[in-house]
Amino acid sequence: MALQEEMESQGNFLFRHRGNFPIIILVVGFYMYLQMKLHKGIEPLKESSMEDIYVFVCLFVSLFGLIIRIYTVGHTPANTSGRNTTGQLADELNSSGIYSAVRHPLYLGNFFMWLGPAMLTANFWFIVAFIFVYWVYYERIMFAEEQFLRKKFGTVYTNWASRTPAIIPSTKNFEKPSMPFSWKKVLKKEKNGLVAVFLIFFLFDAAGKYVMKEKIEANFLMWGCIVSTVLYFILKYLKNSTKVLDEEGR
Repeated sequence: MALQEEMESQGNFLFRHRGNFPIIILVVGFYMYLQMKLHKGIEPLKESSMEDIYVFVCLFVSLFGLIIRIYTVGHTPANTSGRNTTGQLADELNSSGIYSAVRHPLYLGNFFMWLGPAMLTANFWFIVAFIFVYWVYYERIMFAEEQFLRKKFGTVYTNWASRTPAIIPSTKNFEKPSMPFSWKKVLKKEKNGLVAVFLIFFLFDAAGKYVMKEKIEANFLMWGCIVSTVLYFILKYLKNSTKVLDEEGR
């Protein structure tokens, strides 16, 4: 098999199983985080409130990634920019809004969402390894997606791709989104993002306190986890049992 076909095949395989990647990062990151706590916290910030500030910086990084995803999904039509795992899907080519600044905004958002937990470990080499593995993993997925789009949309795709960077945004050719922002689509499609972020950060925080034999008290992370979990189940009910979140063309 030629290298191009091999990368496309690998990309399609990884695309279908891309939900497994965060689990691997979380398991390894969780272990590294506990090791850091057992060694009495983040060395440069030891015995200082700055360690709490660092945790909130990590949380902000993850929420920043979620905001990128929300902005992206909110301006897209139906059957594009989805969470499907069965195969590539694109009824039309998104090329306005954030897609005029970067070709893969959802994967950019994912990067920051998972960079936050990786940063929690305060282990420089683990963070570097995460960035490298993320790039290698998603490079193949992006390659497979672009092959699919090239075959389906031809010169329309290649013209757009030639002026739009793959993963590092550029506002040089930014165009206003062709569709208005839809909170209904965001709440329907991205309802698990917020609960995932707060659940991960709360579990890391609680586990760290447990191994350090510290009392687990209600804090911002715990309340964020509780509120986002309740919101998730409400939105899940509305999606599955009502038409409140349905919107034509979205």
